[in-house]
Amino acid sequence: MKNFEERLERLEELGEKIRKPDIPLDDALKAFEEGIKLARSLEKDLEKVESRIEVLMNAPEEKPDARPELGLFDDEA
Repeated sequence: MKNFEERLERLEELGEKIRKPDIPLDDALKAFEEGIKLARSLEKDLEKVESRIEVLMNAPEEKPDARPELGLFDDEA
């Protein structure tokens, strides 16, 4: 699959193609369909990024001197 930037560039190319007044209707429709698919996939990618950012922004801050508690050396016997 192409990366985000490549797909966005392709979507822009399709938009320019559709705006040309001399494009045949069938070609315009095919370009429109491809553009819709690209736009939806780009939107999904953006939603994933937004949710990751939200998780990072809402994550509790760790103290720099905090040590993880693994319980490996506890005296529970």
